[in-house]
Amino acid sequence: MSEKKILLSEREIPTHWYNVMADMPNLPQPPLNPATGKPAGPEDLAAIFPMELIKQEVSTERWIEIPEPVRELYKIWRPAPLYRALQLEKEMDTPAHIYYKYEGVSPAGSHKLNTAIPQAYYNREAGIKRLTTETGAGQWGSSISLACRFFGLECMVYMVKVSYNQKPYRRILMNTFGARVVASPSNLTEAGRAVLAADPDSNGSLGIAISEAVEDAAKRSDTNYSLGSVLNHVCLHQTVIGQEAKLQLEKVGEYPDVVFASCGGGSNFAGLAFPFLRDKLTENRKVRLVAVEPSACPTLTRGTFAYDFGDVAKMTPLLMMYTLGHEFMPPGIHAGGLRYHGDSPLVSQLYHDGLIEAVAYDQTRVFEAAVQFARTEGIVPAPESAHAVRAAIDEALRAKEAGEKKVILIGLSGHGHFDMSAYETYLSGALQDTPYSEEALRESLSRLPQV
Repeated sequence: MSEKKILLSEREIPTHWYNVMADMPNLPQPPLNPATGKPAGPEDLAAIFPMELIKQEVSTERWIEIPEPVRELYKIWRPAPLYRALQLEKEMDTPAHIYYKYEGVSPAGSHKLNTAIPQAYYNREAGIKRLTTETGAGQWGSSISLACRFFGLECMVYMVKVSYNQKPYRRILMNTFGARVVASPSNLTEAGRAVLAADPDSNGSLGIAISEAVEDAAKRSDTNYSLGSVLNHVCLHQTVIGQEAKLQLEKVGEYPDVVFASCGGGSNFAGLAFPFLRDKLTENRKVRLVAVEPSACPTLTRGTFAYDFGDVAKMTPLLMMYTLGHEFMPPGIHAGGLRYHGDSPLVSQLYHDGLIEAVAYDQTRVFEAAVQFARTEGIVPAPESAHAVRAAIDEALRAKEAGEKKVILIGLSGHGHFDMSAYETYLSGALQDTPYSEEALRESLSRLPQV
């Protein structure tokens, strides 16, 4: 009889984060100072980040030790379970073995707490009293709100307006953890006021919310900025996911042929995929690593590999990444956490080098897969996570057609308990695909900074 749930003990929580930069054939190009256009040094980042995170951002050491206070808090929900999707396999009558690493067991409901806790810890150790951040769907905002509470920090969250209105319970969860939450664009910052002056009905975007949070942090000496994705140190912290998944699969004698994880800024994909990528790079293991994104915001599959700002107000360092242009405004899809114009420089470089793959899906197909998964496995996925489910189901159906046994690993990055309005829209037949404007994309890409 096949095992449904593969568990690890607390003693098996990783003691170190894995740094993929130690093994990459080509490192990402350095970030550039937005004012000078020259490579940004530690002094350029010190205004909004603690030095320990800046060191992690540029380190090429393969293993970076996880501080004991962080590992102690990880014990609240780690190690996270790995499940075999036996009921889903049976319904599809596929020879594929489908596994999913479930990060929705965290108190915040997603993988984001893996980096929120160390970020709050390092800021507290540096004497910081307050953190600002942005959030799309609210999973990152929920995580950093709780992490700040653990370490006695104030927390200010700028939540993308379309998600602020779609997901009121995420906002209430952040308030419960002690954070202040405002809809972005807001009247609290110059960046927000500028957007509202041009478009009073703006739905907001992660790029706008980042501008507001960075501006807020830069104005106060007791405040730093905290980011839930994209940056190297964020991807680093998430590698506890893939390390655990590898050990769990070893316990049942399996290794994935293909790994699927949703990808917006890139931290969820990096967290699951990078430890397997190490095997591909150092041991020549034959494993496909596939980032799954929304077709309404197809950063990897339709973007340009170039230097671009991480935010609309051009306050962040320029990053070499796949981008749709910092002025690109994605449609208001329900997977708010994937509505980011750029991608992690690490993920982008690996995609550019052909070491990872990417695929994009419309949201109606994503929700179709999400409902099928919920009705077979009993877990309602977050809309973001459901992108990986969609890709895995399609892969399992291809395996069925070919009569091949494949081992498929899904990153189920969070639950969808706060996304019931999105599911209601789908179940009522009212959910529509919202394609981006090709003209708007061309216009946005035409305004990339000249570096």
